[in-house]
Parts: sequence; structure tokens; C-alpha cells
Amino acid sequence: MGLNSFAGLGMRSTSDQVSIDAITLFVALLCACIVIGHLLEEYRWMNESITALVIGLCTGIVLLLTTGGKISLILLFNEELFFIYLLPPIIFNAGFQVKKKQFFRNFMTIILFGAIGTLISFGIISLGAIQLFKKLDIGFLEIGDYLAIGAIFSATDSVCTLQVLNQDETPLLYSLVFGEGVVNDATSVVLFNAIQRFDLSHITSGIAFQFVGNFLYLFFASTLLGVFIGLLSAYIMKKLYFGRHSTVREVALMIVMAYLSYIMAEMFYLSGILTVFFCGIVMSHYTWHNVTESSRVTTKHTFATLSFVSEIFIFLYVGIDALDIEKWRVVSNSPGTSVGVSSILLGLVLVGRAAFVFPLSFLSNLTKKSESDKIGFKHQITIWWAGLMRGAVSVALAYNQFTMSGHTQLRGNAIMITSTITIVLFSTLVFGLMTKPLISFLLPPSKYFSSMMSSEPSSPKSFSMPLLANGQDPDIEGDSHNTPPPTNLRMLWTTPTHTVHHYWRKFDNAYMRPVFGGRGFVPYVATSLTERNAPQLQ
Repeated sequence: MGLNSFAGLGMRSTSDQVSIDAITLFVALLCACIVIGHLLEEYRWMNESITALVIGLCTGIVLLLTTGGKISLILLFNEELFFIYLLPPIIFNAGFQVKKKQFFRNFMTIILFGAIGTLISFGIISLGAIQLFKKLDIGFLEIGDYLAIGAIFSATDSVCTLQVLNQDETPLLYSLVFGEGVVNDATSVVLFNAIQRFDLSHITSGIAFQFVGNFLYLFFASTLLGVFIGLLSAYIMKKLYFGRHSTVREVALMIVMAYLSYIMAEMFYLSGILTVFFCGIVMSHYTWHNVTESSRVTTKHTFATLSFVSEIFIFLYVGIDALDIEKWRVVSNSPGTSVGVSSILLGLVLVGRAAFVFPLSFLSNLTKKSESDKIGFKHQITIWWAGLMRGAVSVALAYNQFTMSGHTQLRGNAIMITSTITIVLFSTLVFGLMTKPLISFLLPPSKYFSSMMSSEPSSPKSFSMPLLANGQDPDIEGDSHNTPPPTNLRMLWTTPTHTVHHYWRKFDNAYMRPVFGGRGFVPYVATSLTERNAPQLQ
């Protein structure tokens, strides 16, 4: 019996072996994406997202050829895998790496584009789909499906544009594109979740008000939860100061509490994206400064690495799934309908994007006194273009709405899934490859070099900048009393001393940092031989 039990331990069922084979292939493809991405580094238009998509497509073709057209998938899409494991590190790292001063200096414009603009795009895409899809025979779709389509295709993916833009040369433009991208994803997911909670087959004024109220509740409650978890982690780190004994505990606690914020939001039916994003901002402002120097380096690169691998994994899967035989077999009898749906949705994306970027830019410029703070027309075109790409969030929401455990049998649902994949592939490959030439034409380096280049080099943000040996934050936000007063009336008009940021800095230094720590409020403790031998800042 003992020998038989021992022999049984070494055997695997067929399903387990298939899973191991699939995971092995996926890991090997991830390695290939990283290596090829490194070799193509000098061609900034060919980023990891495009590389992963192309490798995924090639893998799908090979699978089809080797299996005689029977198998094209090696893993089934799981919404939980995406929303619980892959998306959190991507969004958290976005908040953790964000240049806070530029983000909050342009916060109202970012919210204007990311929240209000997404709602405008959502409305145009939903209404357009309702009106135009009636002329196509795509099967039965409920009103909730049409609203879900609006939320799905309102979620942007500005990775290609961000890799071309230089945040030191165009801090305003980079801040707007980056901030709007994150807030846009959060707003789209909040909208999608709000749609799932209501029976929208009979819309009344009461249901409409409840829908708006639920949306606002999700938005603000998720933000507050993220801020709370971030402050809690900072307080624990400051009071207990794990670095006296173990930097491993510091790193582990930061990672676990970052993930805790997302899971708690999901547990309370809030938006995990918003929660983990603002948790990342708060942790980079307070918690990150309460740990030892070695833990800062470790956490900075750990969060970036997890985000990097998760993003490659998602685009790799999208590339492979684009050739899924099951979905295309359902729509094979009417390829013209599928092409028509994809074309309509792509046109609505273009129109919906333009419908808010240019008007809202005009409104934003009316509130700006300084010309350097205004959004120029070429910048508006860049912002419009940056939001045309569709990516992982759109795919995940589409699968959530139109599939059951990765499978699609209904014709209407299959058409929506194939159309989503088509738009993601087309926008990422075509628009993504055109991004660098377009930005080079619109904003040549000699013309768009900004005088704001000296604005805060970031602390856990920029990998090109080494951490300061004395433990200070290179994110020079500077207290207001260190800023030289304006020398004339014009400077006073264009650079007011009493801004929201000015009052926040005073409040932060007087009340927040003494309690939650941060730059300049944590004692230095040597935890390694190198740190013990290094001169300490007095």
C-alpha cells in the first residue's frame, strides 16, 4: 500500500498535465516577450504591449496549424484571474509611480477628462450602438447590454502614447494623459459595476437617480477606502519601524497591505481600481518614506516588475484568444455583420473621444491664466489620440458581460466578443504603431521642450534617478516658505502663492506628516553593513 501510494503521488491526471503544459508554454512566451522587447527597445513605437500581441497572434496561428484547426486556446479566460490577480498590481503601480505634484496640480482637468469625459463617451457609444445596431442582425441584446457596451469601449489604454511622451519635456501633457488614463479605467469599471446592479429593462426617473447616486457612492467611497488603507500602512510603519530588525517584514507588509486595499474594496462591492490607485498615491507619499533605504529600492522595483509582467500576460492572452475557433465559428455565417459591428464601434470610439476632448479642453483653458498651463491644439490632438487605443480593461469587461467561463455560444454575444478583440488588436497595432510618428510630427523635441522640465524629479517614480544616499526624498515638493516671492506683479498674477497646493502643504507638514511620517519625519536606522558604514545625515 505504501509503494502504491508513493507511485500515485508521482502520477498526474490528464487535466493536470494539460494545465501544466499550458502554463509552461505561457511562461516561455512571457520570457520571449521580455527578451524581444529588450531587443526592440530602441524602437520606442514597438512597445511590450504590441510585442506581446504579435507573439500571441503567432502562437495562435501555430496552434491552429499543428492541430488541424481544432485548438487555438491554451488557457480559458477567467475574469477573476484578471480582476483579482493581474489588474491590482498594474493600477497600484500607476498610483505609486505617479508624479504627485503634476497629478494634483492638474487634478481638476484630469477629473474633467477622466470622469466627465468618460461619461460623455459612454453616452455617445451607448446611444450610437442602440440606434445603429438595429440595422444589423446581431441577435438579441438588452438595454443593459448596450449600456455595458458603452462602458466597455469607454475604457482607454494609453500605454503606447505614454512610452513615446517624455514626462520631463512635456510634464503637463504627460500628466494629463497618464492621469486621465487611470481615472478613465476606474470610471469605466465603476459604470460597468453600477449597470450590473440595476434592472435597466424599464428605466424610470427613480432608477436613473438611483443609478447616478450609486455611481457617485462607488466613486467616493472607493477613494476614501484607498486613502484610509494607505494612511493605516504609513502609521503602522512609522510606529513599529520594522527596519530595526527586518527589512523583509517591511517589504512584505507594504505588498500585502497594498493588495488588502483592493480586496477590501471588492468585498464591500466598491471599485478596487480606484481604491488601490489612491492607496498607491498615499503609500508613496507617506509609507514609502517610513521604511529603510534598502526596502525603498526593493518595493519600488517589486511593484514595477509585478505590473510589467501582469500587463505582458494580458496582452499575450489577448493575442492568442483573437484566434479562438469557438467564437469565430459562431459568427462565421455572417462575417459582414461582424465587420459592420466592429466598424460602427470603432467609429463611435473616434466620435465619442473627440466629443469631449476638444470642448473640455476649451473649458479648462478658460480657467487658466498662464499660457504654459493651457492645453494647446496640438496637445489636444495628442490627448485625443492617446485615448483611441483599447486594451486589457475593455477585454475583461467584455468577457464579463458576454461570456460564461470563457465560452460563448449565443450569436449576439459572440459577435460582441469578436468585435471587442478586433478593435483591441486594430487600435493597439495600427494606432499604436502610428503614435510615435504622429507625436514626432506634432511635437518635435525642439518645440515642445517645456520650461517646467525642472518640476519635481520623483522619488519612487523614476528608475533613471538613483535614490539619494542621505535618505531624503528627491521628489522636491518644497515647502512654501522656501519659495522665493514673486518679483513683480505679472509673476504674482501667473504664479499665485495661495493655491490649493500651498494650503495642502501647510496642512500636510503641520498635521499629517507628524502623525503618518514621510520625508523628514522618520529616524535613520542602519540595517545593513553598507548602511552602517555610510555617513548619516545629521
